[in-house]
Amino acid sequence: MIVDDEQPIRVACAKILSEEGALTETAENGLAGLEKAKENDFDLALVDLKMPQMDGMELLSHLTRLSPDMIKIVITGYATLETAIEAVQKGAYDYIPKPFTPGELRTRVNRGLEKRSLQFEARKLREERERNLLELANEKNRTQTIIHCMGDGLLVTNRDKQVVFCNPAGRRLLKVKRPLQVGEPLGSVANDPEFIELVEGAMNLKEGHEMASKELAARTPSDPVLMANCAPVKDEKGQIIGAVTVLRDITELKELDKAKSTFVSMVAHELRAPLAAIEGYLDVILEGVGGNDPQKIHKILERSRERTRGLLALINDLLAISRMQAGRLAKEKEKLQLSILLKDVVELIKGEALGRKVTVETLVPDDLPLVYVNREDITRVVTNLLDNAIKYNRDGGKVFIRASADDTFVRVEVQDTGIEIPKKDTGHLFDEFYRVKSKETRAITGTGLGLSIAKRIVEAHNGHVEVESKLHQGSTFRVLLPI
Repeated sequence: MIVDDEQPIRVACAKILSEEGALTETAENGLAGLEKAKENDFDLALVDLKMPQMDGMELLSHLTRLSPDMIKIVITGYATLETAIEAVQKGAYDYIPKPFTPGELRTRVNRGLEKRSLQFEARKLREERERNLLELANEKNRTQTIIHCMGDGLLVTNRDKQVVFCNPAGRRLLKVKRPLQVGEPLGSVANDPEFIELVEGAMNLKEGHEMASKELAARTPSDPVLMANCAPVKDEKGQIIGAVTVLRDITELKELDKAKSTFVSMVAHELRAPLAAIEGYLDVILEGVGGNDPQKIHKILERSRERTRGLLALINDLLAISRMQAGRLAKEKEKLQLSILLKDVVELIKGEALGRKVTVETLVPDDLPLVYVNREDITRVVTNLLDNAIKYNRDGGKVFIRASADDTFVRVEVQDTGIEIPKKDTGHLFDEFYRVKSKETRAITGTGLGLSIAKRIVEAHNGHVEVESKLHQGSTFRVLLPI
């Protein structure tokens, strides 16, 4: 069952899963989904969080009480750590942030169905125990089921460094694509000398040490970064008979840590330059270097104010990105006629265009299909694109804003006759703090966050942003929003 208030998402998910042989039902909100769950016995439910009438969290609670064995996977464009924890507490098995690829959807759904299958297998084993089957055999099967469900890799070796056991997650992390046989040498499973040294060291730990840990760097770009925790296995007499190693994929954590460091460095750089300039201007005034000429002092204060405004713009953009990452984007959506919004934004920005001697031409039909968007956020996107088209234009240049529609999307284009964007820069335009560096852009101020914010907003509305730039013809930014 697919429960989402956005029809394109419902249709796309149903099509992808139907091609895999699944029988699907869809519901447009939580109430409709609950009624269908009462009428049918679903194996798995895909549940959106933000829905009218009954949101995803409330639906998760009802589904858990109604069908404890149903696998529930949350799909949402408002992914945060807090919502993920709350969803799991209410019975969700997994969490897919939007937008996601068909491959990601298939993988998560197949994993959920495998878990359901294991749940039924575990139930079957419990029933066998109740029919007085051997308790030992049942315990063994149950333990194997738990180990096979683990997301972390588990590898057990004996004193001679031979493989005793390796669960599926362990084989996946070690990139072993075949079943392992008991007694295989550890070197045939893991060819990383550091890993083999770690296992050896765990069987020779000093008194008082219970575990050895080591981060295993990726040997190739496609390899994951692993954290290996290795502990000795002892018999009833306290003699070491082998080692057990738990492997965890920390690739995403490493990338997140790197991204945080880069972000802090970039923010510090962006704040330091204007603050240093303001300090320099103030020193000139306080030390009397500029003399007592009111015009010179006024000019210095004007420059300080420009720098201050730049800092405030940067801080506002950073706060906007923070709100987006916290899932507070596209708060209240409404059915909106974009032609009215586009013409209103053009009116607001005409003063700036006149000041830069740029002509803005509007080619927007009045009968555009309605789109379901947040007015404030989409206004910000259009304003940002028009502002850039004016700032990066040539004297006496033109800006064209066009809109059209097909069966699926409303298309908004902002075209300018300004500075060409080099091909090497087009792929980075929407990166945070990225700005095209050339002699033409040197005097143009900006935070490098506007396009990044615009892209995040459009993608939060299940839309798409693209850019084209041609020599001596300017650039065209195109926004596609689903009807």
